[in-house]
Amino acid sequence: MAPLSDSLTLINFIDKLLVAGLICCSALVVRKEAALRLLVVLAGLFAAESIAGYLGLASTALFFRILLYSAPAVITVIFQGDIRQTLFLFKKRSKQEDGTNPVLMATVDELSKGLHELAERRIGALIVIVRQMSIDHLIQVGTEIDAKVTSELLNSIFLPYSPIHDGAVIIQREKIISAGCFLPLTQNPDIAKSFGTRHRAALGISEQTDVLVLVVSEETGKISIVHDGKITYDADPAEIRQLSRKAIEGKRVTRVQAAAE
Repeated sequence: MAPLSDSLTLINFIDKLLVAGLICCSALVVRKEAALRLLVVLAGLFAAESIAGYLGLASTALFFRILLYSAPAVITVIFQGDIRQTLFLFKKRSKQEDGTNPVLMATVDELSKGLHELAERRIGALIVIVRQMSIDHLIQVGTEIDAKVTSELLNSIFLPYSPIHDGAVIIQREKIISAGCFLPLTQNPDIAKSFGTRHRAALGISEQTDVLVLVVSEETGKISIVHDGKITYDADPAEIRQLSRKAIEGKRVTRVQAAAE
């Protein structure tokens, strides 16, 4: 069995080695080139402190030990800009992973606002959100747009005097890619006779692809959600936001129930 003093010396050595290693790893995260130079300095301090302690130079060893243990504070001062940037990147990545991507949330907000404004004014609208399946072979493209989603743009597209107000707006990956598009109409004979062309077109495209379609009725001002050949009439605003967000992200959309009307 090793003497107690030898065990304590080994533990102290390992403890110091771990501290130096943690300091270097922290520095490597923020700036590699400077961290390598810092590694040389820390190694020199560590060696000097160990040699002084071995030779019994208590005061000298204490001096190097203080320098070594104050390294974290020195690193914080030197690399404060890099540390701030690193923390910002971690925070941004965390937001993206938990679904709070700012661009996505802004798109959902603008889409919801635009739908609400159109519904209040009873302006008919047909909005298709592409998820994963391509719909190019099923639509006749009216006008290519390639612009971010804004309530102002949606309102201007669907105003009655707009030349493309009768067609559908296509949203894909947080952008309006085209407008004035004509969709295939459903051939289902069991749908309510009260549904007009927009609702029939929404059902038609949803029967053949995995899109999510939002329809604003110009007669009632109600908003419908259409997916997988099923329609929810006068949908809840919270549900519209939730499903729109999932569809824009390309995630699976929970199947909505058919309306009784």
